[in-house]
Amino acid sequence: MDIEGYVRRNLKNGVSEDKIIDAGFKRVLEIKDVNEDWAKKFVSAVIEEVKTTEKYVEIDDEDLKYVLGSSISDVTMGKMGVGSRGQGDFFVHREIARIIGTTNQETEVDSTEQDDAGVVKADAKYVVMAVDGTHSRLSDFPFLAGFHVARAALRDVYVMGADAVALISDVHLADDGDVAKILEYTAGICAVSEAINVPLVAGSTLRVGGDMVLGERLVSSVAAIGVIEEGKPTARKRAEVGDVILMTKGSGGGTISTTGLYYGDFDAINQTINVDFLKACKGLIKAGLLKDIHVMTDVTNGGLRGDAYEISNTANVSLQIEKEEVYKLVDEKVLKMLENLNIDPLGVSIDSLLIIAPKDKVEEIKQHAGAEVIGIVAEGNVSYLIENGEKIPLIPKFREAAYTPVKKIVGEQKPENFEEMKSKVAKSCDEAIAKKDFVVKKLKNNMN
Repeated sequence: MDIEGYVRRNLKNGVSEDKIIDAGFKRVLEIKDVNEDWAKKFVSAVIEEVKTTEKYVEIDDEDLKYVLGSSISDVTMGKMGVGSRGQGDFFVHREIARIIGTTNQETEVDSTEQDDAGVVKADAKYVVMAVDGTHSRLSDFPFLAGFHVARAALRDVYVMGADAVALISDVHLADDGDVAKILEYTAGICAVSEAINVPLVAGSTLRVGGDMVLGERLVSSVAAIGVIEEGKPTARKRAEVGDVILMTKGSGGGTISTTGLYYGDFDAINQTINVDFLKACKGLIKAGLLKDIHVMTDVTNGGLRGDAYEISNTANVSLQIEKEEVYKLVDEKVLKMLENLNIDPLGVSIDSLLIIAPKDKVEEIKQHAGAEVIGIVAEGNVSYLIENGEKIPLIPKFREAAYTPVKKIVGEQKPENFEEMKSKVAKSCDEAIAKKDFVVKKLKNNMN
């Protein structure tokens, strides 16, 4: 529980301090093994801290007041579907890219292209960087969380055509979390690290919200760094009409593990414990095929629906994909679980390697990556799924396929006021850019 958020919300709604303390200390006692007097003093101290921070509106320094203030979009993360790998999530990430835009003058692949990794030049080589957050529902399974987030970060580096050289970890554990969670999480990362010989070299360990967040929630991420010695990044924008689309067999990662955990299908979880994806990428690198491959990506964010949508938008091409061929490449136990639970295999992360390359390189790619052909790249800007000869638009829903009982309750449908929400978020993005520009101008003036 976020005690600071609880206090701020109640003060804003005009709830008296006595009532906040009276209700708040009971919540503290539900989680922490402390006495009533300590719990009341704790909530009282939080109230005083919150009231003090809100006094920034009274300061005379208008520039500082502007920096401390925050834009309000009146659109929550949940309503917008941020993190749920659908239309709302994609929109917000493009807004984030608008803010980052002016920092990208020296990049080869930047955030505007919506790839999962960025690329910069360094001494005539390319340095590739990616970061992935741990799946939020794996907090109570820290080894699995570390294993899958390390795999995810490495995937993003390898699919850009780079050979990974290092990993970095960042882990935040809430105040009441057992320290063993951090150790288990790190061990999960290192299992991947040792299996493919990429060292974990640095990291950070902190508490979630310091003293403010009670509970045992684990929030973490892993970053991967890689280099491209020869050739160009295999970014999405390089897809060309006439290319062939290939895919490796996928058995899922953090998402499929979460589905298995919360539906009790533990056989499916076991299928995810592998580094097959990373070995396939290494095989292509060793064979010298990356120079011939136009695009590599992982079938993760929003599943094949999301990846096809993003590639079509970025490269202005149409992916024509055979449904039957895709389904053959989903692990049998995983596919059975998804179908039994009525979860769309095309709308969820199955962690396959997707490759787009010229036709004359197909056999070599199949040999070294274990991939199979699933379609072709054609003219157009909308991707299609081909089933029994019929072409069906392959587009993401508002959220990725609902893969836990809670997600099925939340649903996948687009809110009726989605366009209004987008406008509000875009306005907040404009305001954030204006503030960034304001501070940059001050910093540069101070340097002169």
